[in-house]
Amino acid sequence: MRFGRLHPAIVVLGLVVIVSTPAVAPAVDPDWKAVEQALGKSGQIQPGDVFRIGMPRTDLTVTVQGIPVKAGFALGSYAAFKQAGDQAMVMGDLVLLDQEVPAVMSGLLSRGLDVTAVHNHLNEMSPHVMYMHYEGHGDALQLAKALRQALSASGTPLGGAGAASPVAAGPGLDTKQIEQVLGRSGRDIGGGVFQVTAPRAEAITAMGRPLLPAMGVTTVMNFQPTADGKAAITGDFVLVDKEVNPVAGALRQHGI
Repeated sequence: MRFGRLHPAIVVLGLVVIVSTPAVAPAVDPDWKAVEQALGKSGQIQPGDVFRIGMPRTDLTVTVQGIPVKAGFALGSYAAFKQAGDQAMVMGDLVLLDQEVPAVMSGLLSRGLDVTAVHNHLNEMSPHVMYMHYEGHGDALQLAKALRQALSASGTPLGGAGAASPVAAGPGLDTKQIEQVLGRSGRDIGGGVFQVTAPRAEAITAMGRPLLPAMGVTTVMNFQPTADGKAAITGDFVLVDKEVNPVAGALRQHGI
């Protein structure tokens, strides 16, 4: 079954599973309140003791083929922290306007964070935005400060929750039908956007450390209703290398 009229770019992550696991000292949770204050946004503990902070680009008005893109649909920057021993790992995705990319990238790199990918998620968007994946290791508070400084080169709203924009009532989705077709349950993530996730069955690690679904290492499918009774869809697929072409072929066969 096909939903939607948007044609999202296929985003696939090829992840290497590392078998050997170095000895890691027992994790001591950082002061997450201090991390929140440093980054200027509140967060939540997710499964696997991942502390995740959302930084949606609510300042942007983006359209694709004339359809307004909601922040929860495809404009959600985030930072996911995972403490391991005396160090934390942070990884996430930043939604940036084209002109913001160079300065934010330089800010991340100059402060010891790594940029792991820069790509697009949607086609035919206006204004054009890019998605920058990053990761870093060290003290959680210092990582948050470094990320905040790098993001100061962008218009990312930080420094407070801000007033939520009122959401006008609009068309809905037959979410039960979506769940039945996909064989998985989903949830409303706000603004009428319905999300279904599918974590990998395997344990995925990097340098011996687990990369958990709450850190973004999970297949995500977002559905946003459109005015004509259909849905716009976008998402990420987490795949091993041999799965990329078959999945890409199946998507293309169905017009995605």
